[in-house]
Amino acid sequence: MRKVPFALAALLALTVVAYHISAQDKPRNDSKTPATTLKVQVTFAENEGEKKLANLPYTFFLKTGDTSPAFGPSWTKVRMGSRVPVYAGKDAGMQYIDVGTNIDARALPADAGRFDVFVNLERSWVEGEVQVELQKGSGGAVDPNAAGCKQPIIRQFKTELTLTMHDGETIQTTQAADPLSGRVLTITVTMNVVK
Repeated sequence: MRKVPFALAALLALTVVAYHISAQDKPRNDSKTPATTLKVQVTFAENEGEKKLANLPYTFFLKTGDTSPAFGPSWTKVRMGSRVPVYAGKDAGMQYIDVGTNIDARALPADAGRFDVFVNLERSWVEGEVQVELQKGSGGAVDPNAAGCKQPIIRQFKTELTLTMHDGETIQTTQAADPLSGRVLTITVTMNVVK
């Protein structure tokens, strides 16, 4: 009976030693991709026909090769805008809505000196006003004698891009027309490797 526990203990010891020896034989793969810093510029250009209305550039830096095993490369975030008051009803009063530009970006090394650049863009802007009645008469109908207020019209644009770019490249990525105003929004991305 004593031979069985001894044999099990010996087998367990051999297994641990064999695992430890095989782990030492394997070469470690600690060769991380060296971190590279990229300078990225995203430009929003807005036109109405031939007339240029706005040219809004946003420049920021991305670091590639610096990744977390659980989450991947870190995101760079840019936020620029204002808070616009909007009347939300008698009970809620005034509420504020964020209006402006939000950019989230990250990059990974690709092949032959190129980089995969991931960009999520969101832009909103105030354009015009609309008259809103503040009170309703009996039965839910709008009372023509009730006072109203003007509320902003908030327009919005969103896109997600994946671009494979090399040093010094500029790409016109997106062109979109606002269906109500006819204004055309053009997005251009430029990427440079910081040396």
